[in-house]
Amino acid sequence: MPPRRKPTSTTQKKAAQKAKRAIKRGDLLPEPKKPAKNRHRGPPVSEAVQASRKLQSAFVTLGADFLEQTRVLAATLPLTRPIPSSTCVFPTTNFDEDYTLTCPRRPKWRFDMSKTEVERNEEGLFRKWLAQTDEAVEGWQKPVPEDFHASLLSPSQDATPRQDATPTTMPRSTTYFERNLEVWRQLWRVTEISQIILVLLDCRAPLLHYPPSLADYLADHRVILVLTKVDIAGPARADAWTRYFKTLYPDIRIVQVESYIERETTALHQGRKQHDPHIPESFRRRLVETIKEEHAAMLEPPEKVKSNPARLEKWRPRAKRDIDWERVMAAEGDKVGTVVGGPAAPHEDDEEEPKFLTIGLIGQPNVGKSSLLNALFGAHKVRASKTPGKTKHFQTLFWTPDIRLVDCPGLVMPNFVPMEMQVLSGILPISRVSAIPSCIYHAAELLPLEKVYSISQPTATDPIADKRTWRGGERPGGSKEKEKPWTAMDVLTGYADSKGWVTAKAGRSDVHRAGNAIMRALAEGRVAWAFWPPATEVDLTVDESGDGMGIWIPSKDDDGTSGDERSDEEEEETKSEDGSSGESQEEVLEESTEEEDESTAIPVGTGRFGALQEIQDGDTSEEELDAESSES
Repeated sequence: MPPRRKPTSTTQKKAAQKAKRAIKRGDLLPEPKKPAKNRHRGPPVSEAVQASRKLQSAFVTLGADFLEQTRVLAATLPLTRPIPSSTCVFPTTNFDEDYTLTCPRRPKWRFDMSKTEVERNEEGLFRKWLAQTDEAVEGWQKPVPEDFHASLLSPSQDATPRQDATPTTMPRSTTYFERNLEVWRQLWRVTEISQIILVLLDCRAPLLHYPPSLADYLADHRVILVLTKVDIAGPARADAWTRYFKTLYPDIRIVQVESYIERETTALHQGRKQHDPHIPESFRRRLVETIKEEHAAMLEPPEKVKSNPARLEKWRPRAKRDIDWERVMAAEGDKVGTVVGGPAAPHEDDEEEPKFLTIGLIGQPNVGKSSLLNALFGAHKVRASKTPGKTKHFQTLFWTPDIRLVDCPGLVMPNFVPMEMQVLSGILPISRVSAIPSCIYHAAELLPLEKVYSISQPTATDPIADKRTWRGGERPGGSKEKEKPWTAMDVLTGYADSKGWVTAKAGRSDVHRAGNAIMRALAEGRVAWAFWPPATEVDLTVDESGDGMGIWIPSKDDDGTSGDERSDEEEEETKSEDGSSGESQEEVLEESTEEEDESTAIPVGTGRFGALQEIQDGDTSEEELDAESSES
């Protein structure tokens, strides 16, 4: 038994009361408080971990009303079938010219300023920019298209919505952009130390990754646009986008790259093919030649300096003159990509020639910056992941002793683009998106998901036969029940049923898990798709997708069977920051309205029948099962 506490005497109590009164009057100083005990169970958190937590991307949260409305509309709004050929062309967003979006610029600073002064100026400017951007986004959401909620207007009063009217399309969602100042500071530092900037654009929708806000921010920098994932979009679309950007930005160089090659092995990893970082020789040479041309332009003095002999004599280029480009072409393997000097390079005198050429890589999440670095080095030098936003701090690596590469963390740029398009392009992590039905509806309007995943057509319930006698002219005879149109919820339900995914308690089709799997397959490129540039006349007789396929690029190996497979790393991403399971807002809403529903999904065949489910997931044919049973 624990020892009993000794009773406190009356004298001690009175002394404590007098001390409290004296402290309240100010006659006695209070005793210093003891430091609080560290309640953290486990090893102490390092400074690197604390810094990475500060770099977590911050976004707005969708409201419960929007989630509920989109969930209902996903089950009622019919999908457009066949898909119009106009959806193959990337849509240009129409918005009021009074609203413009910009990237925050770092305020001017001097070396004699303290760290506190610099950070205070940055925080004040960022708060002002954030308020202006939120106002612009709110104004962009207010205008309503002509066909948006057209049925909500009553015939008598055009501006008065009817309460009993049914919406005809999804409500316009918000647009996401980076709201964390620490992430923007990474971009500021990369653009400051970089002499040439490579802006990476996903070739499936490049215009989405180079919005006007980023183009205006980099107007005073030497920029090279790099089209990534060319192997997914195909050479025809990649060449069309190259011509489009050359017309739109004639002073900027554009180059195409591929960053992966399929591993030559017969073994599969969890039913998937393995890929190694690799850039083909033709793409590598084209990229190096483009950087070489941009470097040569930096060594030429400007026209104002050329016209003044006195200034021309004192002029010095801001880049290293002599670079061994042949060594750059052959540099790959474990001997390159070493970190020398760290990310914070010392300040160099303006009169002294720089010791190396600094090239920065920037772009939105999941565009392929880390993958391109690994492909250039021919080895896994930086961490690359299918989950957006893996890179937190900017990383500095030396390609050769003459060239330094700086990998900037991906951040979502301000742009008038709806949330569903950002999710489709892989800019936002799927695990943090709660409006899955709205995203599936948007994707199903662009791709025939029922054909991609071979989902059977839903059939309407047969009506009860009417045996009453009708007089002539009252009811036309021979009427047939129309075929039920496709809805986004039909796609989710059909895919969940084909995989055997049901909720734990109610046993319903787990549409949320099905939506996550479909969106992951689209974002990661396992289901190939790509847009054509704006103002492109797509000839459907030449286009491989054909009529009714939208932006889908069908291939021989694309059977849509791997959309639900997730690696351990992706499963970890579905957990929230506090360690709990990543439960979406929609799932919480469903649990509050329906007591018997539960978002946790279990596959059919768990328990003693788990082996049957493993056989089904492995896509083992009946002939193989019969052969195994005969051998045993």
